[in-house]
Amino acid sequence: MTAPACGLAAVDHVQLAAPPGSEDALRTFYADALGMTEIPKPPVLAARGGCWFAAGPVQLHLGIEEDFRPAKKAHPGLRVTGIEAYAARLESHGVPVTWDDNLPGHRRFYAHDPAGNRLEFLEPDA
Repeated sequence: MTAPACGLAAVDHVQLAAPPGSEDALRTFYADALGMTEIPKPPVLAARGGCWFAAGPVQLHLGIEEDFRPAKKAHPGLRVTGIEAYAARLESHGVPVTWDDNLPGHRRFYAHDPAGNRLEFLEPDA
């Protein structure tokens, strides 16, 4: 009998950290600016603070870290459609975007959430 095939199937979610008391600012950014929907955390995890968001199959979990410091380089890469309009949406919410043309075959920009987490937004060239 052969063993069943095993391996990675997908990324379930990305966890980012945030400082204590930042949940309201995170909700404004992830729900209003990014257009994600807040999803409920299981009660045992909700007691720890933070908040979770989803958009289609994409989930971002923001967990509270007492001694939080945003990473300078680490970031999730989020695939978007209509990247120019998406950048304009963020800018209309007061979120600065920084375009980067260094990834062949893609348009991309970076932005930071209220906690200072770096986020990459990208769309393959048509």
